[in-house]
Amino acid sequence: MDLVADAAPEWDPDPRGEKEKSGDPGITSDPGDTIDQGDTSDPGDTIAAIATAVAPGAGSVAIVRLSGASSEAIGRRLFTAPGQQVWESHRVLYGHVVDPASGERVDEALLLLMRAPRSFTRENVVEFHCHGGLVAVRRVLELVLAAGARLAAAGEFSQRAFLNGRLDLTRAEALMELVAARSRRAAQLAMAGLDGGLQRRIGALRERLLDQLAELEARVDFEEDLPPLDPLAVRAELEAVRGELAALVEGARQGEVLREGLRVAIVGRPNVGKSSLLNRLSRRERAIVTDLPGTTRDLLESELVLEGVPLTLLDTAGIRATTDPVELLGIERSREALAAADAVLLLFDLATGWTAEDEALQALVPAGVPLLRVGNKVDLLDAAAGTATTGMPAGAADLAISAHTGAGAEALGPLLLRRCGLQDLQGIAVALNQRQRQLAATAIQGLDRSLAAADAGLPWDFWTIDLRDAARSLGAITGEEVSEAVLDRVFSRFCIGK
Repeated sequence: MDLVADAAPEWDPDPRGEKEKSGDPGITSDPGDTIDQGDTSDPGDTIAAIATAVAPGAGSVAIVRLSGASSEAIGRRLFTAPGQQVWESHRVLYGHVVDPASGERVDEALLLLMRAPRSFTRENVVEFHCHGGLVAVRRVLELVLAAGARLAAAGEFSQRAFLNGRLDLTRAEALMELVAARSRRAAQLAMAGLDGGLQRRIGALRERLLDQLAELEARVDFEEDLPPLDPLAVRAELEAVRGELAALVEGARQGEVLREGLRVAIVGRPNVGKSSLLNRLSRRERAIVTDLPGTTRDLLESELVLEGVPLTLLDTAGIRATTDPVELLGIERSREALAAADAVLLLFDLATGWTAEDEALQALVPAGVPLLRVGNKVDLLDAAAGTATTGMPAGAADLAISAHTGAGAEALGPLLLRRCGLQDLQGIAVALNQRQRQLAATAIQGLDRSLAAADAGLPWDFWTIDLRDAARSLGAITGEEVSEAVLDRVFSRFCIGK
């Protein structure tokens, strides 16, 4: 929720150090009911948007959100509250949204007023809680825009929260990740960022670099007046910061998997049980299963969450030589899915054994893509024959299962995650996103150059050049040093109304 700025004690609402001299009114003080208190926006620039998903016949409530100095004035113009209801900050009013031009009642609604700075954006915020659907909420938005607000751009509410010191950039990005989370574990990771875990860690590393930079620059200008600086101690501190950054960059891959998930292509010869395995893993009948080879003609997708990782399973058409033009199209799509997959599950028939066709399919898997070779139909093997398969090289099968009975299938998911190097996802506390990872890698490069200057025995000012660049890169992660173009690019990825 984006309702108040003073709820969580661990969430510093002013991470950029812009607290008012009289204290932080976003946490402890009561700002009263003065409309303009703490509002830093242009009085003529009030934004509005529908802040909830809207679909015909779906959703009981829809919210139209406004932010800016004119929000309350627009709310008073469009909303009539019967009786003696008081317009106070953080109080819900009941009434109707009325078209001021015609007097028509557009919707029965609730209005929530949050005066600055005790709001998500630290501006005056008004929310109309309307009935869901399409018509009513769009009519309300049209009236709000006609009353003087403008339509918000994607992510503009969050961008204002950042610009007004309510969020640092890592928390703002965590908001987007929380909305987009596809698993409970991904949501927990986003909440860790929203609570400031990443900002505190990056901020602490940046402060350590700035401390060393200050010592070095002081020696450049006043070395004769200061005690000698130990180069080995400075170098050890730079190496320690570099090591912590490298660990964050290394763990970013696992965080990305938790957020984005994996696309796993199930490939194999026709009739080896790919569709049966898809149905087994997704626990519902997604694919048609017959004894006829070539039944699957197109890609079938099924989504599931395994140990916190969102997986998209792709049931591909069996790859074989054929003259059927429709089947050929399916085989071509299978090849494309194979080339773009994050991991490949190669299924073969244990009863038939590992064949030259299976070997050829394995050769199609791109280099570096994790591959799991799974033997299916273990239930059809003669008990006396054990699990040996005719013609299969030793160790070719990573796992033997039965997609029909489910035997061995429970081990498939954990084995797949281990093959992808994702065996310890529960231990991740914070994780960099792609933008943050690139900046952290740039900071590491700067530290490497600074350490190279130290190894070469160069003067202090040669150390400071790249050390300053490294600190600047870390500041860009949290938003302390970031350009307007970067901000626009970050917040444009948000949904409208957030």
